[in-house]
Amino acid sequence: MRPGVTVELRQLELLVAVAETGSLGQAASRFGLSQPAVSMRMTGLERALGLQLLQRDPSGTRLTSDGAEVVAAARGVLEAIARLSATADRLRSESSARLRVAASFTVAEHLVPAWIEALRSHLPEVALTLEVENSSQVLAAVGEGRVDLGFVEGPDRPVPGMESEAITTDTLVVVVSPEHPWTRRRRPLTGPDLARADLVVRERGSGTREVLEEALRPWGGVRSRLELGSSEAILAAARRAEGPAVLSSLAAAADVATGELSRVEVEGVELHRTIRAVWSTRTGPGPLGRRLLAAARPEPSDSDGPSDPGGGPSNPGAASDPGGGPSNPGAAPRPQDGLGGSQGAGG
Repeated sequence: MRPGVTVELRQLELLVAVAETGSLGQAASRFGLSQPAVSMRMTGLERALGLQLLQRDPSGTRLTSDGAEVVAAARGVLEAIARLSATADRLRSESSARLRVAASFTVAEHLVPAWIEALRSHLPEVALTLEVENSSQVLAAVGEGRVDLGFVEGPDRPVPGMESEAITTDTLVVVVSPEHPWTRRRRPLTGPDLARADLVVRERGSGTREVLEEALRPWGGVRSRLELGSSEAILAAARRAEGPAVLSSLAAAADVATGELSRVEVEGVELHRTIRAVWSTRTGPGPLGRRLLAAARPEPSDSDGPSDPGGGPSNPGAASDPGGGPSNPGAAPRPQDGLGGSQGAGG
């Protein structure tokens, strides 16, 4: 092929049609074109390749020897293009029915199942994969394009290349074994109390740890006795009286309800956190991601008043704060508020 000259797929299709019909006119009819238009395209193809492909005479149009070889090659190109098109169609079809999600431990254990159930009640054919990681790993999965949508918790900070939406809120609580001296306190814990204590906490990179670090920064930050990779491990350590533990109210609710652990009130420390959906600015959450977002958003009701982007009673997975609102930011929900689920890992 001559440098700077391109060949169109339509030219190859027409050449193969001429070879099969032996006529420019019949090839033109097959594609709904005029015979002069086909003749012009064949001349253009010959010029581009620098070869004579067709021998025209009163009895019809025949392939030259060069033309026969080019037709064989053209058939291979057209078959490859057909396979490419079929593959693209299949991938589009699969992606339209497949959703890839990553969520932090707390969100995956306590909130995502209800959202998936709501999504599948409308779209039962959806194939969904869920990666469970800490919040920093979820952000990495979204940034690398491994998932369509992520759910994280922690401070709301802009992340380059990503957009986010607040879905609901959660509260971190302090829990101890029933024998711990803090169970006999008459006053709530304060920021200095927590900052002086050796705590059982999540690992760095988790949303839970990030919120706790931010909350205790005015008093020198977090002192850790144990750093563990899941809420279940933290709960087990607290049951063994390893020390005071700080984790999601969602994860601690069952142990507090059964009395295996005691919640200690906290005041003057901001332990609320926002649970957010995150997605790539370049690709967006996609159609199925938007449907899952709709399932995750709290539904406003007349009795609840204005919708709170942090979530309220209308969100089946959202944490309530029966401890009295802003005056008691460290309080955990009561079991009857729907938070007494499993004791899975936290974010």
